[in-house]
Amino acid sequence: MGRFEGRVALVTGATSGIGRATAVRLAAEGALVAVNRRAAGDLSETLKAISDVGGTAFSVVADMRDPEQVLRMIDEVMNRTGRLDYLVSNAAVNPHKSWDSTTLADWDLICETNLRGTWLVCTEAAKRMIAAGQGGAIVCVSSISATVAGPDQTAYCATKAGISMLAKALAAVLGEHDIRVNCVEPGAIRTRMSARLDRQPDSLRYYLDRIALHRIGQPEEMAHVIAFLLSDDASYVTGATLVADGGFTVNAEI
Repeated sequence: MGRFEGRVALVTGATSGIGRATAVRLAAEGALVAVNRRAAGDLSETLKAISDVGGTAFSVVADMRDPEQVLRMIDEVMNRTGRLDYLVSNAAVNPHKSWDSTTLADWDLICETNLRGTWLVCTEAAKRMIAAGQGGAIVCVSSISATVAGPDQTAYCATKAGISMLAKALAAVLGEHDIRVNCVEPGAIRTRMSARLDRQPDSLRYYLDRIALHRIGQPEEMAHVIAFLLSDDASYVTGATLVADGGFTVNAEI
């Protein structure tokens, strides 16, 4: 029996990368997984990967910027399954624009998707967990950009720093309801968002030279970390920020 047998998990931003890998990992360990996408997203590969490991999942559509869509998504999960045990708030955008080319529209898109969206889905999920009275666990996916500034992602850095602190603040108030809230700060991971590194040899070399393990991480490695934080193996862990960056931040000043 898997660690998540009989439990229900919601993973936002599950069309690719860390979200997809996490959804597959949770399903492989027995969870019924609701995988989220925006209206324009395609979850076919995620659903196939879950089926391939013998897991069960269904898709839910919501744009994290829209409170009504987020609420409908949570309602759909509850109506279909009757419970919500785990939330992985992963949906995010990062246009990679310099500080002086970032428009107000860019700023709003990044802040509303990343930070406001995380707050919306976490608070709505927590309300349902509290009402059910069975506890739960939430993992917010932040980034090392919460503490290490990037020259072409000023708005992104600001939102990720907010997400890391939001997780701590939620942990402080939800503990009395037996709801644990933790945060993961990934480093350079092989995702669609980081694919630009393959087109920028100097940037790729910058990361490889500074990562202690001298390689880019894989989404599945982040899924392992997230699954641990959701599981009972981390039953006394809440309000923690787990940096999973292959040792980039320990060498960032070299």
